[in-house]
Amino acid sequence: MKRTRIKICGIRDLDTMSAVVSAGADAVGFVFYESSPRHITPEDAWRLINDAPPFLTTVSLTVSATPDQFSDIEQLCPTDYSQLHGDESESTVRACGPRVIKAIRFNQSSVQRELKFWSAIEEVDAILVDGSAGGAGQSFDWAALTKAKHACAKPLILAGGLTPDNVEEAIRTVNPYAVDVSSGVETSPGAKDTALIERFCAAVRRADQSSYS
Repeated sequence: MKRTRIKICGIRDLDTMSAVVSAGADAVGFVFYESSPRHITPEDAWRLINDAPPFLTTVSLTVSATPDQFSDIEQLCPTDYSQLHGDESESTVRACGPRVIKAIRFNQSSVQRELKFWSAIEEVDAILVDGSAGGAGQSFDWAALTKAKHACAKPLILAGGLTPDNVEEAIRTVNPYAVDVSSGVETSPGAKDTALIERFCAAVRRADQSSYS
C-alpha cells in the first residue's frame, strides 16, 4: 500500500515531539530562523534529538543561510536532512549538501522550471513545494502542481496551508511522496495542538487507504 510520509515542522518541546511520534509521523522539523514564531536554538533542538526514539527522521530548517552559518548550526545540531527554505543559490545548496531538501515557493509560471533545475542537483534529495515563504499556512493550486510534477525527478514534498480537513484532498490530487505541516496543526503561531496532530496523521492514512482501494 502506498504510504505518504508525514513531517511535522516547528517542534520546540519534548511533549510535542512525543505527540508527533505517537500519532505516527515520520519526521520532525526544527526551525533555525530567528524571525519565526517556531524558532528553536540548535542547542535546544539537539537536546530534543537526544531524547528522540529510533527511526524518527530529523530535519533542520534554515532560510537563506550562508554556508558558514549553515555549518555553524550543523556542528551544534546535526540532523538527518537539511531543509533550505530561502533563496539559496546553486553553489550554496551544493555547499550545504548532501541530504538537502530544497524548498521552493509555488509559482505556476516557474514551478516546472524550478522542479527540473533542482532535480539535477546531486546534493538535493527531495524538493518541497510551499505556498509561501514558509510557515504562513498559505495554500495554492494543487491541480496546477500536478500538471508540472513530471519535471520533478526527486521525491516531492507538499506543504503550504495543509490541515486535517484538506490534506486528504491534497494527497489525492498531487500524490506526493510526503506532506509537511506546521501552522495547520497549531492553535496559534508556534503552539502545536496534540489533537490536531493526531487528526492530521489519521487523515493522511485515510487518503492512503482510499488510493489503495
